[in-house]
Amino acid sequence: MHVRRMQEPTFLILTALAAGPQHGYGVMTDVERISDGQVRLRAGTLYAAFDRLREEGLITEDREEIVDGRVRRYYRLTGDGAARLAAEAERMRRHARAATARLRAAGSAGPA
Repeated sequence: MHVRRMQEPTFLILTALAAGPQHGYGVMTDVERISDGQVRLRAGTLYAAFDRLREEGLITEDREEIVDGRVRRYYRLTGDGAARLAAEAERMRRHARAATARLRAAGSAGPA
């Protein structure tokens, strides 16, 4: 079975949730930290992704709490979500190994 390649923001959202349940703002800041500031998710983009990932069965709502009179919803990775994340991480690892091997063979292993 062929699974389509995961987009970087999706990979980073699932990676953030792999550490445990988080609310939206926590995921946004974690994604920025994981990506060394290269990926900054806007709230609308994140919540649209949460909806899609829930529909795909990769994440689920974990719990809600009230903070300053507002509902804070926490999300967590499902078993299927963890499996998809692991498969994508392995796919990326294989590609990185191939690139590194070819660069070494060509004598240009990258920056010194």
